[in-house]
Amino acid sequence: MPPVWIFDLDNTLHDAEPYIFPEMNRLMSAYMVQHTGLTQEEADTLRQIYWHRYGTTLSGLLRHHNVKAEHFLHHTHQFPDLKRELRPMRALHAVLRQLAGRKILFTNAPKAYAIAVLRGLHIAHHFDGLIAIQHTRYRPKPHFAGYRHLLQHYKVDPRDCIMVEDTRKNLHTAKRLGMRTVWLNSRPRQSAVVDLALRQLLELPQAARRMGWL
Repeated sequence: MPPVWIFDLDNTLHDAEPYIFPEMNRLMSAYMVQHTGLTQEEADTLRQIYWHRYGTTLSGLLRHHNVKAEHFLHHTHQFPDLKRELRPMRALHAVLRQLAGRKILFTNAPKAYAIAVLRGLHIAHHFDGLIAIQHTRYRPKPHFAGYRHLLQHYKVDPRDCIMVEDTRKNLHTAKRLGMRTVWLNSRPRQSAVVDLALRQLLELPQAARRMGWL
């Protein structure tokens, strides 16, 4: 049987660094200033602290501030130039075509944004499912909740899954559950957590065949 491919979104299927991440950071800091009474400097600092400590800025705001999750997600994921500014990874369509098996998107981003990016990249038809932050009750990767929800909802065995991520810490949970793991990084290295380390997504089909996954 072909594997089940579990893909992250930002910086895995597209490059979020030039436009999306800077704009998202700006929107999040502005939201924090407006709705929590923080100064701009405090908001910029806490946004990064929360992201590093909890996995998402939202998680920190839910713990320490009176913030409504959906209100925050809506106002911090407004990108008027999204379609024009999307930067797909090289050979994205060819890579997805060559990977036999079901494909599920698993992201810490909100559902509406994830769908907009998939449509903007013209790859929505490649995916059989989507797990966004709302589906995990706002518990981001690497928390076990989202992984377990994915496995139960789509009725898949973790031993049949291959998770593709640019964030190495998110692969720890996948590996503990029995998934195979692919880490995309400019300086990749194999480890007990990483089965396959690649510099670019376009290397994945050939590497997967070499690993006997296809």
